[in-house]
Amino acid sequence: MAGPPVSLSARDVGSFAYLTVKDRLPQILTKAIDTLHRHKSEFFEKHGEKGLEAEKKAISLLSKLRNELQTDKPIVPLVEKFVDTDLWNQYLEYQQSLLNESNGKPRWFLSPWLFVECYMYRRIHEAIIQSPPIDDFDIFKELKDQNFFESQESIIALCTHLQDLMKTIEDLDENQLKNEFFKVLQISLWGNKCDLSLSECWEDSPP
Repeated sequence: MAGPPVSLSARDVGSFAYLTVKDRLPQILTKAIDTLHRHKSEFFEKHGEKGLEAEKKAISLLSKLRNELQTDKPIVPLVEKFVDTDLWNQYLEYQQSLLNESNGKPRWFLSPWLFVECYMYRRIHEAIIQSPPIDDFDIFKELKDQNFFESQESIIALCTHLQDLMKTIEDLDENQLKNEFFKVLQISLWGNKCDLSLSECWEDSPP
């Protein structure tokens, strides 16, 4: 009986996983660092010198993370105690156990790409919570707010369509239901396209 397929990873040159780890994740980290730089004055106004020191610390941690990723260093356990820290580290131990026979260690380009991407975001969070008094700063807030407001027209149009559909759905025949179903699938794909980590949703109109 065949087992589950091998997890996608950046070892497959040219694959989505490879491009994610090689290009997309470092770009996200670079933008996160730039965001901290741009809020330097705000941190100083709110917290004085402690705010500047915290900004430098967070940038240092994120720069270190980016270097670990780009040079394919071993993936390290989380160090800052938080509600999910033990779960992350337990999973990392599990990944380590899978590699014990080859004396290997989980690395950025060899580990499952989905784990690697989620782990990167968790490390970004760790860098911020390790940097009080800016430990409640949301690096992605500006981008999320911007894309939400820029998508309002499309969101309203979508909600209006769904409301109208629900009023008439019992009157639709099988072919009409199929057409509406495929429309909803297309809308779902549009929503996935707007994943900030994937495309940053520069286009805000559904297909």
